[in-house]
Amino acid sequence: METQGHLIVDIARLDSEGETFSGETAADVLEMGATPLFKPLGGIVYEIHVEQIDGEFLAQGRVSHRFQCVCSRCAEVFELTVEDPAFFANYPVAEAGEYVDLTPDMREAIILTLPGYPVCREECKGLCARCGVNLNHETCTCGPAQDGSWAALDQLVKR
Repeated sequence: METQGHLIVDIARLDSEGETFSGETAADVLEMGATPLFKPLGGIVYEIHVEQIDGEFLAQGRVSHRFQCVCSRCAEVFELTVEDPAFFANYPVAEAGEYVDLTPDMREAIILTLPGYPVCREECKGLCARCGVNLNHETCTCGPAQDGSWAALDQLVKR
């Protein structure tokens, strides 16, 4: 798989029936910076068919990216691959110019597919709110939490 900085398409040299581009962008294309929950691993992997139809430049295909994440429930590190299997972008040819850089649209598609709160697996039990033990690996001995902040409302319900 070819790795390149950006996916830039030369419209003038585009085959009349369109072309399919596949490869991987450079690792720094996402420009996410340091985030506590997501660390990009590699670049954006893509397979995109581009063509010019009726004065528009169309790009459609699949984009994906691997991340090292911190689970928002148990704080364990895990790998996650996010994918947009229906990537689509279009530009009027007159506005597109001679070249079209698809990288910003691919970047946006990946960022929009990221979960707000990454979870290592759906059945993750998380951490005990009282003692902090990882409930996926150990059983907590704290017992049920006794929260007195709702006691006054509980009394109203019991009446």
